[in-house]
Amino acid sequence: MAILVNSELRLLVQGITGREGSFHTERMLHYGTTIVAGVSPGKGGQWEHGIPVFDTVKLALEATEANATIIFVPPDAVADTIIEAVDAGIRLIVCVTEGTPILDTMRACDYAKQSGCRLIGPNSPGILVPGLANIGIYPAGIDKPGSTGVVSRSGAMTYEVVYALSQHNIGQTTCVGIGGDPVIGTSFVEILEMFEDDPSTERIVILGEIGGNTEIDAAEYIKHRMSKPIAAFIAGKSAPEGTRMGHAGAIIEGGMGIAQEKILALQQAGVRVARTLDEIPRLLR
Repeated sequence: MAILVNSELRLLVQGITGREGSFHTERMLHYGTTIVAGVSPGKGGQWEHGIPVFDTVKLALEATEANATIIFVPPDAVADTIIEAVDAGIRLIVCVTEGTPILDTMRACDYAKQSGCRLIGPNSPGILVPGLANIGIYPAGIDKPGSTGVVSRSGAMTYEVVYALSQHNIGQTTCVGIGGDPVIGTSFVEILEMFEDDPSTERIVILGEIGGNTEIDAAEYIKHRMSKPIAAFIAGKSAPEGTRMGHAGAIIEGGMGIAQEKILALQQAGVRVARTLDEIPRLLR
């Protein structure tokens, strides 16, 4: 069992004919992900890696009954692309695009939330369910089915930790990259709640970084609501104020969102916090 995705997945790729969309569609198909359609306005009737392409999400759903989508479009098209998917009836949206204007993201996130749609991202590596589906840009060969849930703000850290867990024979139920932009559709707390309710997930890994308060909110939730063991890592302990680390969400402003503050909050909630990524498999054991 996994969170967010099951064996009934029928994935749509918005932006399938673009360079990134085409490249990652091929990789997702190679993993075994069920992709039933693509959308690229003006290119309906074409085929991409054996997948039919439609001009709109509505037409794609009518023909294929897709139930989830992943978005590979330029930043200035993200908001309208998300809204189109929501209006068509898609209830799980993963957005990989980085650098979406914040006001656009706020508009799209609010629209998705008000419509009861689950939005992962923007700036997300996606969702990985070992043995079932790679909805995103996860590297091949890093995962292993098991009982550990992983939730992260950083794609690169996720890849490294998932590979390390697999090398130590610690398999995963679901790996979720919530996204590294300042505004995102789904928080740590929402994913933690899903993992807590998932009987197949026995323990959890949280990968956070400087900037924002999402890890502080997660620590408060863990302290009062979580029963499963959790290990964590917070990147950016030596980052000076005002320095951007990797992406827009990882920046300290006015002394807020520093790593030490987040580490202390997690430790006070009973979370084992690793000093390095390599320590995480040991802490889980």
